[in-house]
Amino acid sequence: MCGIIAVLLGDSTNQDGASAELYEGLGILQHRGQDAAGIITCGAKGRLTQQKGNGMVRDVFAEGINFRGFMGVAHVRYPTAGTSSDSEAQPFYVNSPYGLVFAHNGNLTNAGELRNFLDREAHRHVNTDSDSELLLNIFAHNLQRTGKFRVNEEDTFNALLGVYQQCRGGYAVAAMIAGFGVIGFRDPNGIRPLIYGERVTPNGTDYMIASESVVLEVLGYKNFVDIKPGEAIIITRQTINKRQLVPTLEFTPCIFEYVYFARPDSIMDEISVYKARLAMGESLANQVIQKLGKEAENIDVVIPVPDTSRVAALQLSYKLNLLYREGFIKNRYVGRTFIMPGQSLRKKNVRRKLNPMAMEFAGKNVLIVDDSIVRGTTSKEIVQMARDAGAKKVYFASCSPPIRYPNVYGIDMPTRTELVAFGRTEDQVAAEIGADYVIYESLEGLVDSVRKFNPTIHSFDLSVFNGCYVTGDINDEYLDVLEKERLSGKQVPPAQGTVIGLHNHVSHAK
Repeated sequence: MCGIIAVLLGDSTNQDGASAELYEGLGILQHRGQDAAGIITCGAKGRLTQQKGNGMVRDVFAEGINFRGFMGVAHVRYPTAGTSSDSEAQPFYVNSPYGLVFAHNGNLTNAGELRNFLDREAHRHVNTDSDSELLLNIFAHNLQRTGKFRVNEEDTFNALLGVYQQCRGGYAVAAMIAGFGVIGFRDPNGIRPLIYGERVTPNGTDYMIASESVVLEVLGYKNFVDIKPGEAIIITRQTINKRQLVPTLEFTPCIFEYVYFARPDSIMDEISVYKARLAMGESLANQVIQKLGKEAENIDVVIPVPDTSRVAALQLSYKLNLLYREGFIKNRYVGRTFIMPGQSLRKKNVRRKLNPMAMEFAGKNVLIVDDSIVRGTTSKEIVQMARDAGAKKVYFASCSPPIRYPNVYGIDMPTRTELVAFGRTEDQVAAEIGADYVIYESLEGLVDSVRKFNPTIHSFDLSVFNGCYVTGDINDEYLDVLEKERLSGKQVPPAQGTVIGLHNHVSHAK
């Protein structure tokens, strides 16, 4: 899962504006990726300037972000397919044809097929393991086929149609053609989110494309519009054009966006994330009553795992008429453990991130509410912290159903053996994490909690819960190969030297 942004300012003479705008936007989207960050801007004569690298936004741009350009693209990375090397920090850039810049959120499911095509037929060199580079080169190949000195919107739409015809998976892309404009497009199932808005100024209208509406809102943009599944938008200094390039296969946005990834003050596909989480808490309260029965009367206090589960936990406590307390104090300078690369790093950082308030646990039966139980690493540490602080009984409630299947559309949990609920019952999961009881939300309850705010969405990507993959191209053989690649990749020693990034030259503009 990553965060992407593209901006085009209405005043092309504002050569310092795009970098500042993109930097602010990345800070707002930092929750979507803390592994790497990058910005590429385009200024006069199509000159591109970039700065990117591994680390948090503030660290990557510690030396400043004052580089030239009135439009640009930015990205925060959460590692999925590929590696976490500095060379794979996005946005990616290739100079041929026309100077293309790509920021990609998601994951392609036919990467092997695309890699073979680019090598044997398109004769384009692929330098990293990132599927984002494949997506960029497929677009570049299709655009190259025009053979024109300069491309227009029609050429670009045709090239994007070629991307849709060749690439499968879940993806949202913010892109830029040097000296021409910015582009946004979304996979035919709408698995990954993408939205755009405008900001009217005395010097012209600014446009921004982003993963979440909160970026647009904070930076003063209005008239938010979700990019539809299979739709592309091209924004130049003269015009804004949208086109439905392929039919929507089945609109199935990723429900995990509402459970965990998105900020609560975002609105995605006309659904308020905050309202959806309130509804999740209401529904989860019903599951607590159903699971525990009379045992529920023994609960003394409801305690959320900050930050994502707070909204749901508050609503759950209200419905059950139970005391709500902040029992864990969060160190805000430790990143989100779920999106940290590597199990050992996640485990080590749980206790650095959270510290229990003993007065809220000592001698009490506590109901801890979290957004999900994925690997069980965080949950197990949290339960132990509660017991160490003096809790008598620990009930653990999850706002999502048991996660028993890998995700192939951009969330870093691809191996079944990493999932604590895989092959285990709820009672066995409780024993594994050390809780007295585990209460899961039902799949129906979760779907209803989100869908009630936009009934036009008939389904969601629920593959991590039910093993049904909406793109229709995933089978056990695919998952076995993916798992072997992931496990073997963990054993590969660090490469010597530096992998060349997808650019000609890095310029740290002052």
